[in-house]
Amino acid sequence: MAVSTGQGDEEVMSTINITPFTDVLLVLLIIFIILAAVTKEPPLPQAHNRDKVVPSQILVIIDGKNNITIGSNVVTIQGAKDAFAQLQSDTGHKFKSVIIKADPKSDYGTVLQVMDAAKSQDLTEFGLANKTEGSKT
Repeated sequence: MAVSTGQGDEEVMSTINITPFTDVLLVLLIIFIILAAVTKEPPLPQAHNRDKVVPSQILVIIDGKNNITIGSNVVTIQGAKDAFAQLQSDTGHKFKSVIIKADPKSDYGTVLQVMDAAKSQDLTEFGLANKTEGSKT
């Protein structure tokens, strides 16, 4: 009787088969791509005012398309400095505050440029308006 040890003609396989691992990674990649396309942007948090804001005569509205309205005039970002200068001369430089009401979809850089234009005309106090509780807008 002969006993075989298994070391005959068969060679030991010394490589690792990575095909199943690659298949799993590709399936996970497809799942993440689909989830990224389906998920929605998280909503912006709602801010609530507890203190009453002192009314200002200078109101700046920036809509979602970055259109700027200073007072009752629609201006470009380049014309914002001139619009603030005109408002300051009309009011005799008695106001130091500006209230900015910016749409959440507007660019942060646009808000900063408007604030910079206001600072150049000695308007140094800023209020950021938000939706008050119970109001429609």
